[in-house]
Amino acid sequence: MDAAEIVDALEQMIAEVSPELHGRGMYGGQVLEREAGVAATLVGGYFVYKTHVSFEFSHGAGFADPHGLLEGKGKARRHVKLRDVADIAGKDVAGFLAQAAVEKG
Repeated sequence: MDAAEIVDALEQMIAEVSPELHGRGMYGGQVLEREAGVAATLVGGYFVYKTHVSFEFSHGAGFADPHGLLEGKGKARRHVKLRDVADIAGKDVAGFLAQAAVEKG
């Protein structure tokens, strides 16, 4: 796994899909918010681990996921594990990010 390559590809995808989101370093990774510095607007983020990069969605449990790509069993959060750049498209990270970026409420 080349984490730097995955992160670079994620940052490019985020800029294309949801340029309105604000990123900031937090929890050992990069979180994405609708309003910079406002935790209540957190939509998710990505985090580098030894064997993968995890892209996590704060309210992923409510997403349309017809192919069962999201992992996790928590009340709200869901994630995808990315082991190479191709997983970004293969696990529809852009589609899930588009769902995450839609303002709730």
